[in-house]
Parts: sequence; structure tokens; C-alpha cells
Amino acid sequence: MPYSMTGFGAAEGPVAGGRLRVDIRTVNHRHFNLSPKLPADLSALEPELRDRLRKEFDRGHIAVQVRWSEYPARAASGVGVDLERARLVAGRLRELQSALGLGGEITVEMVARQPEVLTANTEGDLEVAWAEVEPVVGQAAAECRAMRAREGEAIASELRHRAAALDEFVERIAARAPERLVRERDRLRAAVGQLLDGRQVDESRLAQEIAFQADRLDITEELMRFRTHIAAVREALESERPAGKQLGFLAQELGREVNTIGSKANDADIAQHVIAMKGELEKFREQLENLE
Repeated sequence: MPYSMTGFGAAEGPVAGGRLRVDIRTVNHRHFNLSPKLPADLSALEPELRDRLRKEFDRGHIAVQVRWSEYPARAASGVGVDLERARLVAGRLRELQSALGLGGEITVEMVARQPEVLTANTEGDLEVAWAEVEPVVGQAAAECRAMRAREGEAIASELRHRAAALDEFVERIAARAPERLVRERDRLRAAVGQLLDGRQVDESRLAQEIAFQADRLDITEELMRFRTHIAAVREALESERPAGKQLGFLAQELGREVNTIGSKANDADIAQHVIAMKGELEKFREQLENLE
């Protein structure tokens, strides 16, 4: 199943006698790019967090925020409050609010988030094992993964639609191609006859030239490769593995075949089909930008 690189998941659960909340937001990125934000007393768990999320996400920018919604009681003595700094911060925020003409309230949460308002005392250091945090992270990751799956299926449906449109254009070109070769043969024969002005035609030489022109304009191999690439696209869309990179490669190959067909076209109808196929391929590539 294809997965989108855009998703969100959140979970909250009991950890170390308190409650921990984990938010995971993901957007598109060429590689796996983790941006974690953990409280100081959980910062040592970042390597385990990275390893766990690598199992869930193949690529994308993954922003993770971990915070205590309820601080563990056993570590409460380790948290200090600098009231003077809190008053100073609140005052400065009110000044800023007044200067900019902003509405709203200056909340406790807003003040508490500022540096050095809340401090951790060394005697209250909290040690938390990864095994306690992992279930909450896993639940948030699963929710995010489920959202990416839903969006991924929508993208896959659009890609299947584009593949079907490309298939239709290929069949139109394939049906048109033999007629084009016959017309080119007749044109070449007429041009040679006009140049000879009634003199005898060297049929052997003419046959060689017609064969050369037919070979130059033949698009049988390009059509065959194009159909093979479209079949690979459909197979990738049904795979359980991440398909974004493979589909990106196939889109390049499809574009190469379309360009070759266009250069050999020598036919107005085929040229119009090629232009339409390039438009479909561009839309195809746009959808791939957000596929894992």
C-alpha cells in the first residue's frame, strides 16, 4: 500500500507516575529527517526514539514533540519556579501586546514556556526507561501511519487514473503508427517518381530507402517499453513496500519514451497525443512529490 508523507498522530499515556503526550507530524522530504523535541529529563532517549520511528517511516520530515501533560509526582520536588523572572516575562509580554495592539490573554502556559521560568533541580532528576515511553510513541506513530495510509491510497487512486490515461494514449498511437508508415512510404515513392521525371525507378534502391525511413520512424520498441513501465507502475502501486522512489524512476523512464516517440512522430495526430501524454506525466510527477 502506498503511503503519503503527510500525516499526524498523537497519543498520551502513563509514564513514570505522570502522563506523557507525544505528537508526531510528518511532511514530504527526500530522506528520513527526524526533528525531535523532548523535555530535558527525556533527552537521553533520543537515539531510541530515532530507531523506533525509522521502523515506521521510510522517509519524510518527521517532527516529534514529547511533553509532560502531568509531571511525575516523584520528580515534582526537582522543579523550581523563578517567580521574579515569571513576573518580568509576564510584564514584557503585556508591553509587547500593548505596543502591537494585540488581543488575547497572557496565560500561565505562555509564561511557563519561557526560558528559566521553570528550572530543574539536580536533586530531583528523573530517570525514565525507554520501555515506559515506547508504548506512547508507538501509539502516536501508528495513528500517524494510519493517516499517511489513507492519504496514500487517495494519491495511488489518482496515479492509477493517470496510468490509465497514458495507456489510452499509447493505444491510440499504436493504432495510428502503421498508417503513418504506409503514408510515408507512398510520399517517398511519389517524391522519387517526381524527381526522376518519367525515368525508370530503381525499385531495389527505392525499397532500401523506404526500409531505412521505416526503421527511422518505427516506434514499436518505444511503445513496448512504455507498456512495460506502465505495468511496473501498477505493480508498485499494489506493493506493500514504499513505492515513491521506484515510481519516480519509472516516471523518468516513461518521459524518456514519450520524448523519443515525439521525435519520431512525423504525424500531427501522434504529436498531439504526445503533448497530452507529457501533460499527464507532469501531473503524475506532482503526485509523487508527497508519496513515501
